[in-house]
Amino acid sequence: MPEVVSIIFKEAGPSYYFDPADVECEVGDWVIVETSRGPSMGKVVAPPMPVPDRDIDGFLKSVQRKAGEDDITKSEEFKAQEAEALVKCAELVTKHELPMKLVAAEYNFDGSHLTILFSAEGKVDFRALLKEIGTTFKTRVELRQIGARDVAKLLGGIGKCGRVLCCTSFLNKFTPISVKMARDQSLPLNPASISGECGKLLCCLKYEHDQYAEMKANHPSIGNRVKTPQGEGKIRGVNHFRETVAVQLESESTMEFRISEVSPLGKEKGR
Repeated sequence: MPEVVSIIFKEAGPSYYFDPADVECEVGDWVIVETSRGPSMGKVVAPPMPVPDRDIDGFLKSVQRKAGEDDITKSEEFKAQEAEALVKCAELVTKHELPMKLVAAEYNFDGSHLTILFSAEGKVDFRALLKEIGTTFKTRVELRQIGARDVAKLLGGIGKCGRVLCCTSFLNKFTPISVKMARDQSLPLNPASISGECGKLLCCLKYEHDQYAEMKANHPSIGNRVKTPQGEGKIRGVNHFRETVAVQLESESTMEFRISEVSPLGKEKGR
């Protein structure tokens, strides 16, 4: 099995495998690696370790060297120029009258590559803009369109829970979220209630979904007819955490029972 070292390029960002080669890497070290954007500086988050071949996607690039003080200083200098670069790019976007919203500008550590991140409703022909931006900054420039979730991750904010957005603070990978997850958790299917700052479904719907799905599989469903210590009735509500059900009895009164106290009779037809 090949030996790899795990590296991140931004806080709460995804980690990538690299071949440590002959460089002694420890957790917390800043290192220089070759990427598709040219040389980049990343932080080691896991020590060298063997991994199966199936966990490696494509060619494994190598760590070139440890970052020196000059590298770190240079990186900080270019990072300080990103806000100004974004303002200049915004002026050029206005000049070219393009339907795009700039989100962030990111230099790599030595300033040889500038990435401009933007959002837009559809595809944008930015070829003329890209040429002028390259002439203005005299460096290699990449314009990259990102989705709503990535925009929220970059800009940050406070979620409905009152805490910093998960995607900004710790979530390093987006997973598919569906309305079914909200339905399985008996949440109101009001878009305003189950959508995050990005306008997409809340990422946290995923966190407890497996637990809810497991409980629902082992608990009776709303609408089922059951036999209770007080007679037969129909389930009107289920509290999965308390493991109780609200049952409407034939007397039209509703009582709460523990799930272990009721037995299924089947589901009424036509109801």
